[in-house]
Amino acid sequence: MATAAAKRYAKAIFELAQPAGEMEAWSRRLARVAELFGDPHVAAVLRNPTIPADRREALVASAPHVLDPEGTNLARLLIESNRIGEARAIEEEFERLADEAAGRVRATVTTAIELDRADRDRVQQQLSKRLDKEVRLSVVVDPGIIGGLKLQYGDRVVDATVATRLQQLRRRLAAT
Repeated sequence: MATAAAKRYAKAIFELAQPAGEMEAWSRRLARVAELFGDPHVAAVLRNPTIPADRREALVASAPHVLDPEGTNLARLLIESNRIGEARAIEEEFERLADEAAGRVRATVTTAIELDRADRDRVQQQLSKRLDKEVRLSVVVDPGIIGGLKLQYGDRVVDATVATRLQQLRRRLAAT
């Protein structure tokens, strides 16, 4: 879950990007900033309080092949406000706002084995039809669920896994 600060940053970026028609460009910028700040070596330097903030900002600005000017400005702002650890949350919240504005839903399906393309498309199409929205589906493989699938979208979870059913059976048997 995004912090209040991450939500504020994402909302500000969203309000800047949407009227300008730069949603995809900002999505890429945010991904690059999050990737850069997610590197443990870079993060260690950028979080080091013994290095003055202006030198840390200059370090990011000296890599123009990594970030464009807007991305560099965002990175500087996050360094200055000691929020480099929130870059990923800002990116995720921005994507959530963009999806909401576009009428899209992100969903995750967890299965015990990798789904083939046809099954993945079928799950995506059926969920899209049910929700009457475009669905962006990601697939996670977790052998621990044994079989079945778990579907998460928005704040909803549909758990039809064998592991969950076995746990429910175990609880019923223990209660008798």
